[in-house]
Amino acid sequence: MKLDILVLAVHPDDAELGCSGTILKHIAEGKKVGIIDFTRGELGTRGTAETRDEEATDSAKILGLHVRENLRFKDGFFKNDEHHQLEVIKMIRKYQPEIVLSNALEDRHPDHGRAGDLANDACFYSGLSKVETEMDGVSQQPWRPALVLQYIQDRYLKPDVIIDITPFMDIKIKCIQAFKTQFYNPDQEDGPGTYISSPEFFDSVIGRAREMGKSIGATYAEGFTSRKLLGVNSLFDLK
Repeated sequence: MKLDILVLAVHPDDAELGCSGTILKHIAEGKKVGIIDFTRGELGTRGTAETRDEEATDSAKILGLHVRENLRFKDGFFKNDEHHQLEVIKMIRKYQPEIVLSNALEDRHPDHGRAGDLANDACFYSGLSKVETEMDGVSQQPWRPALVLQYIQDRYLKPDVIIDITPFMDIKIKCIQAFKTQFYNPDQEDGPGTYISSPEFFDSVIGRAREMGKSIGATYAEGFTSRKLLGVNSLFDLK
């Protein structure tokens, strides 16, 4: 299946927090969107790898994703090296996305920046014919996405692109709440307190969406950064 957008996320729930509104918006427009999670989030204080698998599946149904896979890299200890790059390249070549969305290039969690660099490097090398990969015994053809953007995560970064997600904010919240072991939910029994399990953290996610929305005259929005300069065909494409 060829995808229009492929989201690369180091932890299950990163895509939901960072760009699920954008995912929902483009699926509503008829685009095919998928998520590749790099790890199962097994180092998380709350929940287990198995519960995270279940929660990712539940969230995928809410989002209406066309595909969701997990590469099962080692949480916290994966590297941006040849082995890991080749595994990501296989996914890029498998789904041939026009656009890739990846983790922030710098953030509070050290996995995020490393995963953002891994995704960007893999997208570049995926376009080189001398980088050879195969899947199910069949050689893959080179493929380089036309655009790679990074969603903004815990740490505020000045966005290069802001997407209005106002009609989809309620569903964004639902798909985040699908990760019931991770985030604040008054109906769930409390586990060990963590940075992301507090009600204040959940409020900050909504506040960030409001902050981004205010910048473009919308109620809620999501921001993205780009390593390269972005162009438009007309000044009237800009808001």
